[in-house]
Amino acid sequence: MGGFRAVEDRPTPKEVYNWRLYTEATVIATGSLLFGYDSAFVGTTIARDSFKLDFNIQPDESADISSNITSTFQAGAFFGAIFCFLLTEKVGRKWALQANVVLFLIGAILMTAATHQLSYIYAGRALTGIACGAITATVPSYIAELSIVSIRGILTGLFEVAYQIGSLIGFWINYGINQNMDPTSAASWRVPMAVQIAPAGVLFIGGFFLHESPLWLMRKDREEDATRALESLRKLPRDHKYLQEDLDMIRSRLADEALVASKYGSGSWAFFRGALTELTRKGMWNRVLLVFCSFALQNMSGAAAINYYSPTLFGSLGISDVALYTGIYGLVKAVASIIFYGALIDMWGRRNPTIISSAMCSACLWIVGAYVKIGHPATIIADGKELSPSTAAGGKAATAMIMIYSVFWSFGLNGIPWIVSAEIFPGALRTLTGTYAACVQWVTQFAITKALPYIFKSFGYGTWFFFACWMIIAAIWAFFFLPETKGKTLEEMDVMFGYVHDRAPVHDDIIKTVSKASAIEHSEERV
Repeated sequence: MGGFRAVEDRPTPKEVYNWRLYTEATVIATGSLLFGYDSAFVGTTIARDSFKLDFNIQPDESADISSNITSTFQAGAFFGAIFCFLLTEKVGRKWALQANVVLFLIGAILMTAATHQLSYIYAGRALTGIACGAITATVPSYIAELSIVSIRGILTGLFEVAYQIGSLIGFWINYGINQNMDPTSAASWRVPMAVQIAPAGVLFIGGFFLHESPLWLMRKDREEDATRALESLRKLPRDHKYLQEDLDMIRSRLADEALVASKYGSGSWAFFRGALTELTRKGMWNRVLLVFCSFALQNMSGAAAINYYSPTLFGSLGISDVALYTGIYGLVKAVASIIFYGALIDMWGRRNPTIISSAMCSACLWIVGAYVKIGHPATIIADGKELSPSTAAGGKAATAMIMIYSVFWSFGLNGIPWIVSAEIFPGALRTLTGTYAACVQWVTQFAITKALPYIFKSFGYGTWFFFACWMIIAAIWAFFFLPETKGKTLEEMDVMFGYVHDRAPVHDDIIKTVSKASAIEHSEERV
């Protein structure tokens, strides 16, 4: 991402910066909003007394049920990411996205309409999880394949922006319900469940007007359809040099994919086998390990835990109005993320922000844990007593540390694993590596969200120290093992990771040739 500016790889006609391209990218990014909303609303919603009453949840089983409801989503998302890899190859990105939106709508309706039976909640969570897992594996690639090179970073950055907007809505919807609705009413938990339907409906309707990925169309030997899609997306005639160069780049990408599959024949299964073989080679397997570590550490940072279990964690600080403070937390995190990924990511890079972010997040969590250990605010409030002035002041300081944590978290492992995983692999392998990254993200998030209620119950204040230790590990890992990938070409990546080519990478050579030829022709026209 290059901030809010176009970084042109070649002379670019102004027609390509058009409303249709921006609109379609925004509609597709709405899929990320669904994921963001879910990560924020569910923890507070299922902690409501009205929800526990309607589903007859007893105090001694509350932690188990909360863990199951939360982790069912992540488990579904893991399988959704794999399922989408297979579905997309068959029907394309457009219809794969539509199919998963339908799945999401069914799940959201099941949860909203559930009455006294948790099986409907579990089924709904599983379906929305499958859909969101598939969507996270689809949206960034879909946007990138429709976009032009000069603003690809900006448009794919809409994935993170939409996620943060969804998260923000999820945090604040619960605050609005607390302020304006009867907390004992079933509507207090049904409304946030139902809100999921609105953005999914927008995405479903908007999906009919999207263009299919030109890359997928060319892969299916539908060059005429791909050309028509590019004509509409670029607002250029089919014989325009820029559009023809786009087609040449797609052809070269497909040539690279064919070379990957060549040892095993042709077709999707041959490509899958060839890609797996390529990823086990020296200089590739260490990239695979890097992606695993980055997403594992992302989920061990505590951020997802704070999202899903904010009532419990903020309550441990002695905060009574947890909905307000989770809303503020979401707002701070969203603003910081949008600023960083919109304007600063290519200025600051990937490695240094991750090191600094992880170290500062760890410091914040140590302070929060120390306050909970020394002050015992939750116990004092549970006994019906008032906090002493010093304990109350400590609570404000601990709350401030959580907000500072959210700022530094936004600059580090929040989004950098997604960026690095997209940057370090050759284009011909990204169909598979994108799915792999999504699967790692979901399986590690499943593990931590499933375990957190038990961790919190067993460790108490030590939960904060637990996450603080993992953030120290993340800082050390980033210092020694995370290379700086900002601005690196794929050839430079190969040198950095120790990869030796059996052949020249077709795709990269074609891009360089196209860019050079365009620049020469453009300079001749000016003369």
